[in-house]
Amino acid sequence: MPDSTPSPKDACYQALKTAILTLDLHPGADLDEASLSAEFGLSRTPLRDVLRRLAGEGYVDLRQNRGARVSEMSHTSLRDFFLAAPMIYGAILRLAAENARPDQIEALKSTQTRFRDVLQHGSARDRALVNNRFHEITGDMAGNIYLLPSFQRLLIDHARISMTFYRPRDAAMARNVDDAADQHDAIIAAIEAGDAETATELATRHWNLSRNQIELFVMPGGLDVALGAPLRATS
Repeated sequence: MPDSTPSPKDACYQALKTAILTLDLHPGADLDEASLSAEFGLSRTPLRDVLRRLAGEGYVDLRQNRGARVSEMSHTSLRDFFLAAPMIYGAILRLAAENARPDQIEALKSTQTRFRDVLQHGSARDRALVNNRFHEITGDMAGNIYLLPSFQRLLIDHARISMTFYRPRDAAMARNVDDAADQHDAIIAAIEAGDAETATELATRHWNLSRNQIELFVMPGGLDVALGAPLRATS
């Protein structure tokens, strides 16, 4: 059997991606390239390859002569996020319903099964990551070279905000999480049926479940620091 162990570059990429999505690395945090090189056994050139890949996908910013840092979230970027998100989600799900392949639908169903499981037994981190994977697959289904980069960037901030959504603090928030899972099932059904109109409508309903989490995210209980304040990586 082929060796399934990831290469050091792939391991570094996945670890940084996960840490950013789950706020283990906060928005704006500087990345210690020397520590990353030592941790993953990478020399400068392959590490920079990883960072360039992450920068191209919107996870990090590369600054000349100042190193890499986690992509920031400000009040301005969050405003833009909430303005653009419903339009982009709607377009993605419409195209997903029109273009999805059978193997992609099966992958979406498998991810939804995993999502249901982590809702019962997983952490907020697990829930945010599996939800992110669910939506990544819908982006692959849409297959639009113009929309996909914007959608991928959107998913990064949505995952970070979702760390509050998947830590429900009361019964109403818990119901929202259950509703999100039910809506995933409806989205799969619409995509499988090729029903673009219903998929677009579901995108709006699905988005409305999480939009009110913005206040929880920007308050200290969400980010642990004020937006725009200096941030550093957490251990």
